[in-house]
Amino acid sequence: MPTLAIEDLSVTFRSGRETVRAVDGVSITVAPGEIVAVVGESGSGKSVTSMSTLGLLPPTAKVGGTVRVGGVDVTTLDGARLRAIRGAEVAMVFQEPMTALNPAFTVGWQVAEALRLHIADLSRKQALDRAAELLEMVGIRDARRRLGQFPHELSGGLRQRVVIAMAIACEPKVLIADEATTALDVTVQAEILDLLRDLRTKFGMAMLVITHNMGVVADIADRVVVMYQGKVVEQAPVDDLFNRPEADYTKRLLAAVPRLTPGERREREVRTEAALSLENLVVEFRGKGRSRVRAVDDVTLTIAEGEVLGLVGESGSGKSTVGRAAVGLIKPASGTVRLLGEPLSEARGRDLRRLRRHCGIVFQDPASSLDPRMTVGDCVAEPLVINGVGDRTERVVALLKSVELDPALRLRHPHELSGGQRQRVGIARALALDPRLVIADEPTSALDVSVQAAVLEVFLELQERLGFACLFITHDLAVVGRVSDRVAVMNQGRLVEVGARDDVLFDSQEEYTRRLVTSAPVPDPVEQRRRRAERHRL
Repeated sequence: MPTLAIEDLSVTFRSGRETVRAVDGVSITVAPGEIVAVVGESGSGKSVTSMSTLGLLPPTAKVGGTVRVGGVDVTTLDGARLRAIRGAEVAMVFQEPMTALNPAFTVGWQVAEALRLHIADLSRKQALDRAAELLEMVGIRDARRRLGQFPHELSGGLRQRVVIAMAIACEPKVLIADEATTALDVTVQAEILDLLRDLRTKFGMAMLVITHNMGVVADIADRVVVMYQGKVVEQAPVDDLFNRPEADYTKRLLAAVPRLTPGERREREVRTEAALSLENLVVEFRGKGRSRVRAVDDVTLTIAEGEVLGLVGESGSGKSTVGRAAVGLIKPASGTVRLLGEPLSEARGRDLRRLRRHCGIVFQDPASSLDPRMTVGDCVAEPLVINGVGDRTERVVALLKSVELDPALRLRHPHELSGGQRQRVGIARALALDPRLVIADEPTSALDVSVQAAVLEVFLELQERLGFACLFITHDLAVVGRVSDRVAVMNQGRLVEVGARDDVLFDSQEEYTRRLVTSAPVPDPVEQRRRRAERHRL
């Protein structure tokens, strides 16, 4: 008997007079100790399906069909009985641990609370002792000390481990992981996937993994369910799905996945003049008390005009700080930043505005970087307004067309666009003033694979046509291989190596870089098993 059985599930939402069917006749089973991955584009219904297993859908949702956990239909339970099974029978690990954890309470209090909600006679000391054991179980060292820390004092990877510790506290029969590794860099992601496999072995849990990362699917899944527009279009064992996909949508989805292969980008000449030059750059932030934390340590780097340099490294390596310092958003403690040959620190007033006019920035999350009160057209036109450029309407229309968006969208607001459309708007705004340098900070990490592929195609076409230099910051090595001429690798604020793309990604002599490359999941189950074994040997 399956531990989790979703049968003919349908979920509709009412919005005003309209009814939207988010899930339509979905049936999925997960056996004890089995890991089933659910994949599909944003809006395919996979997260709504996962929320139904815990009864977390909003009151506006109308649910049909059954969702059985251990033989009990969750859709028939009231509030009290739902609370009783959440955590005890079925638990969820969410995408963003910082929002899943309460910033006002310590880690120990929150893990202990998960225990005391279901074990009535557990004392506070017993709960904290068990919380420390759980933190150790999920690979957190010095667990006793960590109990007294707050979520903001932990790295993203440690926070995700805390969320997993809370989820497994009462040894549930079913664990739902909803995009649990999307916000993590490749090495931390590999560690979390190893942890989930270990938990499956230790507790025999059934796991439902929701993801848009096909490399993660190849790494962890036993079986795969593909969803599109609220329906299941294909189910198959993981090797069969990757080697012999049957549905046309599955074939398109797999074709859109970027792969880390040598010589992917056409070799071309770049100019010798430097668009950006960093010399012995040091950036420090104030820590606790009078201490200083060195985020960037003696970085020297040059990007030629027309060149795309991929900057990679783990979270906290300093790569985003380098990008912000490059355009003067952060003041260095020491070192020199030269934009188009001119020292940025010496520029003031009109000269500084002139230099910045030649720079564009594409941020990771377009939803937060676009003003929700402004129309799309106003967002794109904002750099033109600030710099007093005339004929803005024609320019905005041309910019939207250049990123393959309908100019009619300029009258809408950002929330009325999809994630991929918003990211294209972000690119259009960054290119509004024909910059000679673009800083792209994780511009595709929040996008599903098909949208990511479309945005990368737009970016590459524009870069080839306009010839701007680019510092492309990302933790996705396949994307780096797709867009970059050269690659720079950072670790703990320092540059580990810089070189031609293929030399760094496929023939590196640095152990840290090799570990990054072998940690990046690839959309091939057989190859992924080989790489995982190689990573464990390093």
